[in-house]
Amino acid sequence: MTNVFDDPRITAVGLLFEAHAGLSARFTAQFEEHGLSAVEFEVITRLARSPGNQLRMTDLAAQTSLSTSGVTRVVDRMERDGLLTRRACPNDRRSSYAVVTATGMQRLKETLPGHLQMIEQWFTGQLSPEALAALLDGLRRVRDAAHPCATAGSDDINPEQLAAGEGATGAKGAR
Repeated sequence: MTNVFDDPRITAVGLLFEAHAGLSARFTAQFEEHGLSAVEFEVITRLARSPGNQLRMTDLAAQTSLSTSGVTRVVDRMERDGLLTRRACPNDRRSSYAVVTATGMQRLKETLPGHLQMIEQWFTGQLSPEALAALLDGLRRVRDAAHPCATAGSDDINPEQLAAGEGATGAKGAR
């Protein structure tokens, strides 16, 4: 009889959670050095990588780990700090956009070099180009199945940009 605790599916999910926890701890410390929380970094990055550096609030919630009310609270705080602003949606008065300000873009530009170095050291640099391509493909498939709204409000992925490591919406793509 097979031991259910040795199931490779449990191992796969466990390794994913352990890798996420380890990377998150390292990234969080680096974000804090630049006056950002992990959630604020996620929000600013999503916006900066979106067309016009903006997303509807509902799309931002769908793309992040936040609820709609959670996004509102984070955007309120980031707006007070001058990192984001809101803009009314011209087509729907019930909707608004969160938009990165020049101050927010500058904070992101200050944070990114160290963040990219950490990504290389602790994540992408651990994998061959082939292994990384396979992992990215697998993660996208899992993400699309488990969280189909994660790309809400983004453009379609251009295969040439993806091959160049740019993702959706040109060099700004987050997906």
